[in-house]
Amino acid sequence: MSMHPRDAATRIEAIDAKLMDPAILSDKNQLRDLAQERARLSPIVECWAELTQARVELKETNEMLEDPEMREMALEEHGLLVAKVEQLKADLRMALIPPDPYDGRDILVEIRAGTGGDEAGLFAGDLFRMYIRYCESRRWKTEMISRSEITAGGGKAGQGYKEVVFQISGDDAYKYLRHESGVHRVQRVPSTETQGRIHTSAATVAIMPVAEIVELNIEEKDLRVDVFRASGPGGQSVNTTDSAVRITHLPTGVVVQCQDEKSQHKNRAKAMKVLASRILEAQEAEVAAEQREQRRAQVGSGDRSERIRTYNFPQNRLTDHRVGLTIYKLDRIMDGDMKEVVDAMLEAVLRQVPTDVPEDEA
Repeated sequence: MSMHPRDAATRIEAIDAKLMDPAILSDKNQLRDLAQERARLSPIVECWAELTQARVELKETNEMLEDPEMREMALEEHGLLVAKVEQLKADLRMALIPPDPYDGRDILVEIRAGTGGDEAGLFAGDLFRMYIRYCESRRWKTEMISRSEITAGGGKAGQGYKEVVFQISGDDAYKYLRHESGVHRVQRVPSTETQGRIHTSAATVAIMPVAEIVELNIEEKDLRVDVFRASGPGGQSVNTTDSAVRITHLPTGVVVQCQDEKSQHKNRAKAMKVLASRILEAQEAEVAAEQREQRRAQVGSGDRSERIRTYNFPQNRLTDHRVGLTIYKLDRIMDGDMKEVVDAMLEAVLRQVPTDVPEDEA
């Protein structure tokens, strides 16, 4: 059950009163939490005020329609107001959705080549570039965490990946990309195919909110840290010193490694970031497993074993199997134009959330 906009307005008044308290102003954590809560509630109050005013204007216009002398003048305004009310109701419904506990966090994106050999690795590279370009269009910051490149078809390394992990920092990154988790299937003619046959391969994507080590209570005694010499591309000195780091979390068996940086310290810091996020992901998956029956009827669980999309290059077609979306502009999507795909998923999720817009109380 979502809160009524009146309750949101009352809560904002209480927050504003607290923000006048010197004790709270000197507490950075409490100040941050209150500011974030206020920022989340403000759109509800503002949208409700606009909707209330639009409903009043629509009521007045309806009365004008009953007057023969005013009807023609009121018809156009009536149509505009009906559309405005419907849009504001949709906006308010979106604002009333209870926040996800990980909203606002940075995310780690992990892309792994699946079945299909080198072609799967090349597709993983294509997905990586698609997400990077989408982030650029949203002005989100990206940072490479770790990568394992492939050399396909006699070409140079860097065209594809066995695995690539990178971080995205930006407002609403988790909200917009969280449903990218799953199996992405590609159908196309590989560059090495001499008879023009279409091959099918796959890559998996995992979206993980960046986890704080302290919130997971990861202790040093539970870690085994191994250092070794980096291998593969990396430039001078990267693979001449023991800078690569592999960390094993003994209680869970989660293993991560990082060798992208020349500094062992930086590699360890990045590896710990991935480790914490993978442990958090595993904990969330355990909770989700208990609710699988209820979630089966929903849009999608985001489980990695779930095939979520097919990318058909010969037909320039993308199909999202969860929402029944088919788009014939795959070339633009692979170039980062993901808005239509992402919005379709958000709308499908929205339809599953029981939020009601209050009726006019006038």
